[in-house]
Amino acid sequence: MERPGRSRDESPPEPPRLWTVAEANARLPSLEELLPRLKGWVVRLGQVHAELKRLSEFWGSDVDSVDHADHELKARLDTEWHHLTQRIEEAVAALRSEGILVKELETGLVDFYGLQGGDVVFLCWQRGEPAVAFYHPLSGGFRNRKPIVESEPAPPARARGPG
Repeated sequence: MERPGRSRDESPPEPPRLWTVAEANARLPSLEELLPRLKGWVVRLGQVHAELKRLSEFWGSDVDSVDHADHELKARLDTEWHHLTQRIEEAVAALRSEGILVKELETGLVDFYGLQGGDVVFLCWQRGEPAVAFYHPLSGGFRNRKPIVESEPAPPARARGPG
């Protein structure tokens, strides 16, 4: 049911998938590898931004002139800015398409869409934690984390063949 005054396009998106705790834990090694790389790209992007700002403040629009001494430097920085921005956006979009949200890059805080007690929640993990062991409501955050107490449902027993 739609809320009055809210269009269908403004409703929260459906999660791309719901993760079990076991699936989320199996994904942690690749996140342990990706998050520092992503953080490094963001740090470098900040450095590139600062250098572009310095050039702009010092030279103004003259630096864009082809015969300017720092034109090649600015062009290289512009290209690096574009590539870094593209890498970051692609990495974050790929995670989001899987139902994984990077909430805070500095600490490596990540949420997976999951289920707890029949409700869609965020299974919450932070770099350095050995496993996904907490969850919080979609409307909550890190401060609302609660330990995951429900155990995963047991896989169905295999049918025995004759004999």
